[in-house]
Amino acid sequence: MASPHPSPEIPPPVPRPTIRSTITHGARGALIGLVELVPGVSGGTVALVLGIFDRLIASANHLISGLSQLVFRGSRTGAARRFAPVEWSLVLPLVAGMFLALATLSGPLHSFVENQATIASALFFGMVAASLLVPISMVRQAGPATRAGRINGVAVVLLVAAAVFMLLGIPALQIQDPPWWALILSGAVAVCALALPGLSGSFILLTFGMYEPTLEAVSTRDYGYLALFITGAILGLVSFVRLLGYLLRVRRRAVLLAATGLILGSLRALWPWQQDSTLLLPDDAWLWPLAACLAGACVVLLLWWRQPNPVVPASQVSAPAAGSNQPQRPGAAPATPVRQDRDEESYPHD
Repeated sequence: MASPHPSPEIPPPVPRPTIRSTITHGARGALIGLVELVPGVSGGTVALVLGIFDRLIASANHLISGLSQLVFRGSRTGAARRFAPVEWSLVLPLVAGMFLALATLSGPLHSFVENQATIASALFFGMVAASLLVPISMVRQAGPATRAGRINGVAVVLLVAAAVFMLLGIPALQIQDPPWWALILSGAVAVCALALPGLSGSFILLTFGMYEPTLEAVSTRDYGYLALFITGAILGLVSFVRLLGYLLRVRRRAVLLAATGLILGSLRALWPWQQDSTLLLPDDAWLWPLAACLAGACVVLLLWWRQPNPVVPASQVSAPAAGSNQPQRPGAAPATPVRQDRDEESYPHD
């Protein structure tokens, strides 16, 4: 006789790390850290392209929940239970790669962006433009939609893109000696932009006049400045990542549509020909920028093509709309989320 109480759903085990997966995640972290140094390019967009965005947000949520249990309730058992689902094999190499890239490559990248501004902008323009395919494909995977829903989705994308486009036209401020509270606030805003695809933390810092001081602090190892900035980043991470994780569970389609609009609108910041936030037409030397743009797009498409198609958990898939050709089977078992890396060992099968 079947039990009247349904058995609890058992989460899939965390993939076991391998040397190859550790190196790969470290390289991914370095790439995310590098693009965060470039105004207009979002680390969250790179995480989407690399197929690790959902896993990072989920792990960050579990980590924050565990720390809350440990710090505010003093419960080691509760903290350990919440730390268990964290993909340490993904998070630790990724964070290490990010900090290593920030510490060693910020100077050369800054020189490249300063000395080859048009080529660098064109390269990143192509990368960001090609990355639009990622959230668009994820919107389609999030569940079927009616014709009205598709029209509303397009409207959301265009409205968000237009708002971002106009905001990026605001002239950048200049701050020579920022106060301590500005450093904390800048760190909080920058890390929120890191977690949200399409929103560049570096460009937000540039808009508010904090980009040059922060980059200089990283290059000169100004630990007092960096301590305040990291404090703000931690506060922003704790507050925003929890909210983003919740929205991805209950309003996944809306979040992905907003991310698409953010990425589309952020292309203004990367247009190779502009002066003082004024967009210009291409000059006579447009061939090399075009080649750089196409090269950047090809790199993103290659990275995205190498990622296997993820299976979206049932809890994040919208119910079929009325009149849809894909009715939901009564009593169907929820889909089990699978890993998104080929270089890690598979989950064991029953």
